[in-house]
Amino acid sequence: MRQKLTWLVLFSAAIVLTGLFHGGSAFATPGQGFTSTPVAQGQFDEFSVLNKFVQPSSGRGEHEDAQVWLSSQRTKGLSDGAVLSNVWLPGGTTGWHTHPGHTLIFVTAGAVTQYQADDPSCTPHVYSAGMSFVDHGGQHVHIVRNEGTVVAQAIAIRLVPAGQAARIDAPDPGNCHF
Repeated sequence: MRQKLTWLVLFSAAIVLTGLFHGGSAFATPGQGFTSTPVAQGQFDEFSVLNKFVQPSSGRGEHEDAQVWLSSQRTKGLSDGAVLSNVWLPGGTTGWHTHPGHTLIFVTAGAVTQYQADDPSCTPHVYSAGMSFVDHGGQHVHIVRNEGTVVAQAIAIRLVPAGQAARIDAPDPGNCHF
């Protein structure tokens, strides 16, 4: 009995130590002062959509009369869609993260600043109320912060593969010093 108890204690200690040294979330940068509340959610069957509007140029000038707009999305299998209400308190942050799919973001109040993990100069991209931007998802790790003094709000529309985590926390890439 004593031998079994000793083995159990050693085994438990090994699990704890493994978790301390190899835990995936130990280096994550969770959000603070940030909430994301689902407004609507649903699941989509696979689809293929192409919207195409082309007004050919007259040939008189390089861009004269030219208007081109293409929109394309194709999924294979089910997708989870969501409309989210995002709120950042002053100083709030999403933490470094990515998503398996893209997100369309519409800033409705205040301003948010987005930084990219792959940008060595840590260039801020500021979006204020009335502006919008696209989060590309995939390997695109980023952080969105409220660096202002008022609450910032945004509506986000996200599509990800069904059953996948909609948000994937990521470690601080070290390129931004805030």
